[in-house]
Amino acid sequence: MALYHTEDQAMLAETAAQFMADEGSIAKQLRHWRDRDCKDGFGHDLWKQMAEMGFTGLLVSEADGGLGMGHVEAGIVLEEIGRNLTPSPFLTSSVLAATALAGGSEETRARWLPGLIAGDSVFAVAIDEGAKHRPERVRTRAERSGNGFRLTGAKDFVVHGASADMLVVSARTSGEESDADGITLFAVPRDAGGMSHEAVRLVDSSVATHTRFESVELDGDAVIGEVDGGRELLTKMLLAGRVGAAAEGVGVARGAMDMTVAYLKQRKQFGKLIGEFQALQHRAAHLYSEVEIARAVTHKAAQLLDAGSGSAELMASVAKAKVAKAAGLAVREGVQMHGGIGMTDEYDIGLYMKRDRALQEFLGDQYYHTGRVAELSGY
Repeated sequence: MALYHTEDQAMLAETAAQFMADEGSIAKQLRHWRDRDCKDGFGHDLWKQMAEMGFTGLLVSEADGGLGMGHVEAGIVLEEIGRNLTPSPFLTSSVLAATALAGGSEETRARWLPGLIAGDSVFAVAIDEGAKHRPERVRTRAERSGNGFRLTGAKDFVVHGASADMLVVSARTSGEESDADGITLFAVPRDAGGMSHEAVRLVDSSVATHTRFESVELDGDAVIGEVDGGRELLTKMLLAGRVGAAAEGVGVARGAMDMTVAYLKQRKQFGKLIGEFQALQHRAAHLYSEVEIARAVTHKAAQLLDAGSGSAELMASVAKAKVAKAAGLAVREGVQMHGGIGMTDEYDIGLYMKRDRALQEFLGDQYYHTGRVAELSGY
C-alpha cells in the first residue's frame, strides 16, 4: 500500500484544510470558546457545519446514511483539526462512538446514527477508570434487572461527557475485573436516571467529566453488540480511536512546526533572520524528518485498519507512540525557538503544547503503547 493519498483523498484533504483554516481557526474557535469559559468547550454551530460538509458521517456506512469511507479519510479530517487546534467532538463521536455503533443492532443504529450524521448529536465514550488508560480492567458492573440492566460504577476523564447526548460505556456483565470475557458495551442516553457528571477543564481547555452511575436502569436495547461479548468490539473501537488520535497528533505537530518555521523566517537577531543560523536550521530539519515519519506510520496504521489486517493493532500502537514523541518534540522546539514570547498567551504556539499534552494521554500515552508494541511483538 502506497503511503500517499489517492486522488479522492487528496480532494478531501484540500477541502478539509480550507474549511478548518477558515471556520475552525484558533481565533474563531479555541480562543473564542476558551475566553468565554464555555461549558462544552466547543461550538455546536461548527459541528453542524461539519455535518453539512459530510464529515460527521465519514465512518458511517452508506446503508445507515453515512459516506461509508475509511480511517484514512477520517485521519485526513483529524489532521486538519489538529493543525488548527479546532475544538470539536469529531474524534469521540464520529470515530470512537461511530465505530462502536457499527457493531450494534439495526435498531440501535437507527436510534443514534441519524443525529450524528445531521450534526444534531454529540457522543462520548466512557472507558477509563482511573488516572491512566487501562481499558483491560473494567470494574463498572451491569447486572440483570428485569428485561434490562442496572449499571453501577464510575468512569474518569470522559471527554465531552457532560455535553453528550449518549455515552458508550464499557461495563462488566460477568467475570472478574481483568477477565478478557464478560464485557458489554452500552449506549447510555444523557437523561438516564442515576447518572451524574463532575466536569473538569483539561489543560487544552477541553471539558471532560468524572461520571458516576448509581443504579442506572437501562433497557435491553441499550446493549451494543452481544452481552458478555463486547471485548472484541471495545478493541475495535479503541483501535479506531488510537489511529484517529495519532492523526490529530500529526496535525498538532505539523501546525506547531509550520508556525515555528514561519517565525524563523520573520524574527531578526543581530541583523539577521534567525532562520539563517545553522544551529536552528539543523533543529528544524530534524523536526521535519520526525514529523514526516510520524505521519507516514499513522497513514500506514489507518490503511491496515481499513484493510482489516491483523497487523493493525500493532501499527496503531506504533503510531500512537511515535506521534507522541514527534508532536512532543514539535511543541517543545516551537516554544523554545520562539524564545520568551513563546511562553506567553499572546502567541498561539503555547496552545499547541497544551493540546499535545492532553492528546498524548488520551487512549494511552507513549509508555503504554511502547509496552503494547513490545507485548504484541512477543517480548
